[in-house]
Amino acid sequence: MKRTAFTSFHEALGARMAPFAGYYMPIEYSGIKDEHNTVRQKLGVFDVSHMGEFWVKGPKAFNLIQKLTSNDVAELYDGKVQYSCFPNGKGGIVDDLLVYRFNAETYLLVVNAGNMEKDWDWCVKHAQEMGMVIGKELYNASNEICQLAVQGPLALKAMQKLTKANVMDMEYYTFQKCDFAGIKEVIFATTGYTGSGGCEVYVNNSDGEKLWNAIFEAGAEHGIKPIGLGARDTLRLEAGFCLYGNDINDETSAIEAGLGWITKFVEGNNFINRDIWEKQKNDGVDKRLKGFVMVDKGIPRHNYKVVDAQGVEIGEVTSGTMSPLTNKAIGMAYLKKGFWKEGTEIFIEIRDKNLKAVVSKAPFFEK
Repeated sequence: MKRTAFTSFHEALGARMAPFAGYYMPIEYSGIKDEHNTVRQKLGVFDVSHMGEFWVKGPKAFNLIQKLTSNDVAELYDGKVQYSCFPNGKGGIVDDLLVYRFNAETYLLVVNAGNMEKDWDWCVKHAQEMGMVIGKELYNASNEICQLAVQGPLALKAMQKLTKANVMDMEYYTFQKCDFAGIKEVIFATTGYTGSGGCEVYVNNSDGEKLWNAIFEAGAEHGIKPIGLGARDTLRLEAGFCLYGNDINDETSAIEAGLGWITKFVEGNNFINRDIWEKQKNDGVDKRLKGFVMVDKGIPRHNYKVVDAQGVEIGEVTSGTMSPLTNKAIGMAYLKKGFWKEGTEIFIEIRDKNLKAVVSKAPFFEK
């Protein structure tokens, strides 16, 4: 079981720990509801060092990423981050990821921990076909980098104390290399998967202890707290963000998942799966991922059936939870055509009962 640069801090703070994607990770500290609302109202810190980081460099870097990802890499500029996905060539998704552009020949791909090996093999396969040098032009730095996500409305205000660089005015989904917390050339990005703003900070493992201590000292006056993976999941679902393995996978398409906005059918963007997904966009699909809010009392869970008023199956829940902020049960489900409109009544099978819910747009809270 792998440990991150911050595992000893989690243990010292009494976090409930568990295996996750091959790592020993904190699930919760003070409780999911308290941690969740801390991020929504103040700021909290997540250890996301289990994420994978692949460098793509050289004259073929752009062409490789343009082929492998569904978004249009040509839209990127130095210091810009892009949310995207790896199409799998069969109409499904290998993984979702972030693409960082440092310059025209230097990019960083940040992938999910649970898919790291699969993603790496996928990238290597296509890089080799293009004649790229593995270990140099495509390099897996995942075991060398640690990362903290500082999320919440007060995150940037607190983090500004740790650098002379202007981070308060950074646009969403941008990054810069800067001296931060006394550490040289940190990657500081205004990204995150909570829907409450903030940043993600990348450093070498050797600088992990220094980063942790500085961030918690800077955020102390604002009520900063460490946050576990339990609240990370409720936060992303409340914001309507997909989780690979639940809401998207090798069998679901970006169009079905409502990710058409990261699927760019522009001239020159001949990514894997383009013909399949372009046909789906033009002809339509039979199912779509939609958010919903429970009307009757009950908590939806992954794989629960969704039926109509007559009890006919119309879909399946992919993610569900009780929203710690609104105290309403929420979820996402793939629904058949005809049940996509906001306000449509659907029913979730929970313990042999069909409980009413209504289709609702995410996010499930007011920002």
